[in-house]
Amino acid sequence: MRKSRKTLKKHKFVGFLVMLLSIVTIATGGYLLYSLSLLSGIEDKIRLLFSIDLVIILIGYLIALKKNYKKYNKLLFLLILIGIVMSVILGFSGYYINKTYRIVDNMTVESTTYSASLVALKKDEAKDIKSLDKDGTIGIVNDRENVVGYQLPQTLIEENNIGNEFKEYDTYLEILQDLKDEKIKYAFLPTNYVASYQNMEELNWDTIDEDTKIIKSIDKKEETKTTTKSDKIDKPFTVLIMGVDSDKTDLANTAFNGDALMLMTFNPETLNTTMLSIPRDSYVPIACFKNQLKNKITHAAAYGESCMIDTIENFTGIDIDYYVKINFTGVVNIIDALGGVEVDVPYSFCEQNSKRQFGKHLIYVEEGKQTLNGEEALALARNRKSHSDICSSKWTKGTRNDFVRGQNQQLVLRAILNKMKDVKSLNTIMNILDKVSSSMATNMSTNEILSLYNVGKDIIVKSQSEKVEDLLGIQKLYLSGSDARIIDPRTGLNLYNYVLNQNSVNQVIKAMKVNLGKSKPTMVKKFSFDLDTKYEETVIGKNVSQTGGSSVSKLPSFIGMSEATARSKALSLGISVSIKYVETGTGANGTVIKQSYAAGYDMSYVNSITLTVLKKEEEKKADNEVTTEPKKEDVTTDKKDNQTPSNNEETGKTETPTETPDPQPGDEPGPTEGESNT
Repeated sequence: MRKSRKTLKKHKFVGFLVMLLSIVTIATGGYLLYSLSLLSGIEDKIRLLFSIDLVIILIGYLIALKKNYKKYNKLLFLLILIGIVMSVILGFSGYYINKTYRIVDNMTVESTTYSASLVALKKDEAKDIKSLDKDGTIGIVNDRENVVGYQLPQTLIEENNIGNEFKEYDTYLEILQDLKDEKIKYAFLPTNYVASYQNMEELNWDTIDEDTKIIKSIDKKEETKTTTKSDKIDKPFTVLIMGVDSDKTDLANTAFNGDALMLMTFNPETLNTTMLSIPRDSYVPIACFKNQLKNKITHAAAYGESCMIDTIENFTGIDIDYYVKINFTGVVNIIDALGGVEVDVPYSFCEQNSKRQFGKHLIYVEEGKQTLNGEEALALARNRKSHSDICSSKWTKGTRNDFVRGQNQQLVLRAILNKMKDVKSLNTIMNILDKVSSSMATNMSTNEILSLYNVGKDIIVKSQSEKVEDLLGIQKLYLSGSDARIIDPRTGLNLYNYVLNQNSVNQVIKAMKVNLGKSKPTMVKKFSFDLDTKYEETVIGKNVSQTGGSSVSKLPSFIGMSEATARSKALSLGISVSIKYVETGTGANGTVIKQSYAAGYDMSYVNSITLTVLKKEEEKKADNEVTTEPKKEDVTTDKKDNQTPSNNEETGKTETPTETPDPQPGDEPGPTEGESNT
């Protein structure tokens, strides 16, 4: 009797175990099938066949389990063991596939969080909104369509009944300059203003993080409009890579600095790639500036990726399909996860670390081929100054500039691509994917990213005996140009700009269009080589004609010219002239002592100018004695002949003269003379 009870309990336990195992097996199998269904575009036929086979195996297993669970033989216990092992394998497989999908899905930007802050100097006594100085002026941008600069501040103003006086500006840069100079007490700025403006030459405020504080911030989350081109990337496409210096993990909601801009085209059919680093100081029309005012391209970054993309599309004529924002500090973790990358370092250098710290935190890297860790690789990608003031001569030799930095960034990117193809460990792959997920954001859809699997597989298979960069046939492009100091109409400072050579731009555009299949390549009819001569890769856009390539007609100085000479000179440049007479000032009598636009302005933005002429009272009396009609006022205007548009040969523009100055850039005249020390 006792034996039968024990046997009955044993049978019940085995029956429960079989039932539980059946449920777990079905659940883990279903989870794996669901996870596989997420991988749209990846080995579709293999996934389908595997899914069918898995279903058949599961059905067969459950039937065998059902037939044997009452027999309590060795076969039953073998089936139970097989079920346990199979459930573990199915569960872990489904987990890793699902995790990979979630990581990839996290890279896609689905929403944007806009954030604005009320900022004050750190020494200001205000600690919160309620303790604001009621008499303090607050700076705010005047663009009513600007979510961060105007709309969010208005919400903050209404919610907190802020009754201070407001001063409106065209740009954040002007607001920051006045805050620095204490011309205003508070300012509405993007919350990430420190990262965006700390190293900006125009502001020259390296200690902005130490000198300012945020009193109150306000956020607004908006869904991002879909940017999906298709569910599968199998046609040539363009992608803009933008570098981000940020301590934040979530890059989907982070603005970027514009210091690193790389435009790439990729042809999945030929695996050909073009890679163009765009200098941060390139002088181009900024799409989101008033009247698309020309400026350094890096300044478009402060207004988000849409402004940057529109700006690049405008001056290149190339449609940008996708963008990728990469956190530079996250790159450190990615490279460390790869175990370092091999780079042939072009020169010895020292550089700040990923947290922008100098002193004991300096990174030193010697010239030559070597394996760099994350911090060293990032330092190479950032380096554009010799830092001769803090490093010895060993680390300061060689040319350093923005072009060199762009080339260094390409070296690091190539090294990462070469190292990734050798990764075999699943843990390493998952670790890298996790780092990439938190360090990269893109407007590609999840399905589009997954569709790149087939391209990646093709590259890995074909690159077993060669470097990835050689297989991809990466063609380096280069934007030639000339250095120029041009008055920034927003700040009045005489700043360095890089004026692009249009011949170079045309060559670069041609190369990109050929790779995108939109233009036919130019066939080379003759080719020669010499075994004794080292082969040098042709860099498209680098060696171009300077004739008609890059030039900016800058406004000359009229200071010291006689009135007649100044009038003649201005009119010959196609500029309408107004003369203002004054009796006191520094200079010779009858000469120009001031001009409403400073020398160095881009003349394409100067339609008319007011020249101040020193004319003492004695001279005016002498003039009146010989004139038949007395002058009614001391301001005269010279206009170009006829009131019809005329072509200016020097500037190449068509102007309609006006009788009064028309200071279009910023609607304020610039400084009168001198250069900034910035």
